[in-house]
Formats: sequence, C-alpha cells, structure tokens
Amino acid sequence: MTTKEIAVEVVKMLDSKKGMELRLLKIDRVSSLADYFVICTGTSNTHVRTLCDIAEDTLEKLGENKLGREGHRGNTWELLDFGAIVVHVFTEEARAFYDLERLWADAEKVDIGDIVLPE
Repeated sequence: MTTKEIAVEVVKMLDSKKGMELRLLKIDRVSSLADYFVICTGTSNTHVRTLCDIAEDTLEKLGENKLGREGHRGNTWELLDFGAIVVHVFTEEARAFYDLERLWADAEKVDIGDIVLPE
C-alpha cells in the first residue's frame, strides 16, 4: 500500500468510530516532518484516547512502525507519530485553540468526501 492509501485507511477507521471533522493534509511539499497529517476531533477526553487507540492499531496492522505517542494536557490532544503519517486527535476546544489547519494552510488538502460519512 502507498502512504496515501494507508492514511486513507486510518481516516476510514476514525470515521467508523465517530471521529468528527476529519481532515487529511498532504504536507510533504511544505515540511519534512511527514507526508500526511490526519486530523480528527473526539467528543471527550475518553473518545480522544479511544480514537488514538484505533488509529494506532490500524497503522500497526498495516505494517507501520510507531515512533511515538504523545498526550497533551490530559488527552485534549494526542499525537501519533508513524514517520510518514502523523495522526492528531483533539477535543473540540483544543482543536480550535491550536488550529492546525490554519498553521498548515499551505499543505494540500486531500479530498476525503467520498470516504467519510456526512456529519
């Protein structure tokens, strides 16, 4: 599978577990940090943790090696670093505060409208 296909699988899995406001950003042209950012909102700290567990399990089953998992401020923002793919899961308040989409506005927004359920 390509890195994009793997990122799309993570998006699908997060969507199936009620992750909200899913975004897939292709950042390889604006940063060497990763190829893709997956950004998602959970409804509570527990939901954030659960979504991260699902994303981590999905990536590991697809053969990706985890480089790190960081929690920020009591599960209001968790980050999963799998090298080429970085998953960010926020509570609604933390996502609004950090506003990664604005910070990474130069990244290419990957259209995932055909793979996620309408909110």
